[in-house]
Amino acid sequence: MTDLLLTKNSTDGALAVRKRSLLAPLAAALVLAGCMTQPVAPAPHAGVPVPASFTAGGDALPTAPWTVAAPAEAQPRGEWWLGFQDPVLADLVQRAGQANTSIQQAAARLAEARTLLRSADAARSVQVGASAGVTRQAGAATTGSAAPATLGTGGLNASYELDLFGRLSQTSDAARLDADAREALLQSTRLMVQADVAQTYLQLRAVQAEQVLVQENLAAYQDTLRLTQRRLQAGDVAELDVARVQTEVAATESDALALQRQQALLTNALALLAGEVASGFVLPPATGDAALPVIPPGVPGTVLARRPDVSAAQTSVLAAQARVGVAQKAWFPAVTLTGNAGHASPELGDLFKWSARAWGVSALLSLPIFDGGQRDAQIEGAKARLEAALADHRGQVLNAFRDVEDQLTSLRLLSGQAEAQGRAVTAARRATQLSDVRYRNGLVSQLELLDARRSELRNRRQALQVRTAQYVATVGLIRALGGGWGDQPAVKMAAVSQ
Repeated sequence: MTDLLLTKNSTDGALAVRKRSLLAPLAAALVLAGCMTQPVAPAPHAGVPVPASFTAGGDALPTAPWTVAAPAEAQPRGEWWLGFQDPVLADLVQRAGQANTSIQQAAARLAEARTLLRSADAARSVQVGASAGVTRQAGAATTGSAAPATLGTGGLNASYELDLFGRLSQTSDAARLDADAREALLQSTRLMVQADVAQTYLQLRAVQAEQVLVQENLAAYQDTLRLTQRRLQAGDVAELDVARVQTEVAATESDALALQRQQALLTNALALLAGEVASGFVLPPATGDAALPVIPPGVPGTVLARRPDVSAAQTSVLAAQARVGVAQKAWFPAVTLTGNAGHASPELGDLFKWSARAWGVSALLSLPIFDGGQRDAQIEGAKARLEAALADHRGQVLNAFRDVEDQLTSLRLLSGQAEAQGRAVTAARRATQLSDVRYRNGLVSQLELLDARRSELRNRRQALQVRTAQYVATVGLIRALGGGWGDQPAVKMAAVSQ
């Protein structure tokens, strides 16, 4: 009796030791999990001090103080290009939205990111498969018989990994954040293309208007040349006067050819933006001057909440932060449940008989112990990518502030420059009229008339360039603010006179 008790106690002790040895890795993993589930990275922020308001607004473009705004990267941008009241521009933007290759590439990357998200989500569900096979073997696997035996199998198997420490869920979260970032980048690409189309189109119309102006001036020079040649034949002027006018005619013709080249390049650029072949791409004639949208006060206060590139950078930070957690949890144990059911028989004809049924259920616990530093290197790499994402986010925020300040400064100064240039054009036009009358009456020399015409042409071309800069800066500010403002009534139209 005593021997029996001793034997039983010894057996219980051995079982207890065996249980403790089996549970020790799991307990160690749980302790490790408690140590490693602390925050792996600070909350994503740009670290940029937010100013009270923009400094470049001035009196021409009043600005409102900054306010805390909810994220609005998914907010519709609106058809802001309609504010220019140009049907040709509206048609070009629509065509670019459908055929531009940059938008198509961004859309394809978004589709790829969404498929990766579905793949990550699928890893969290039960995996079911079917299998069938025939094995012929001999030896110990065939109950010690030396004669070869054939075994046929067929059935279903299922497996499921328990997400005890959230590794799979964090992987899925990172994939979802990547998809969100790609969606924001698609919106950013679409806005960029729309802005490029608008700026290129408005520059093209300005070049066309400048070309008309140069052609008018060329016609005036040619008229003066004919008049001067008649006076030379009459002996009223010297040959030097004819040479001067010929110089102006040739120089103006050269300017006209340069403007034609610039017009061709801008037209080809528009064709590329619209996703069309440059050869044969023709724009209909302009119906009039485009209107200039006035940016309403208070809109700059929500710039960071509206810009899709800033939103994409912040989402990338969150995704990188989640991947740091995934890399750290690679040290944690993984538990996989597996089940299978089917039939197995040495005779294929008996494979699907009830007596040939077979099934099994298993649970597998795996815990990494030593990997030569591979997982530590992966953790350090994930942390480095997180730091890079934080730096990129901060750079996007700084760039957003700079973009808005640049465009506000340009619009404020261009407004004053346009007013001053308008006065210069009026005075130069009057001076040319007076000089032409006095020259025809023989009261002034030809040199004075040529100087007056050169001054008028220079000032009128400068006025066109200032107007173009206003268009470009307006589009740039719309892009810097993240797009249009939907149905807000604050958007006004102001026609710009030539």
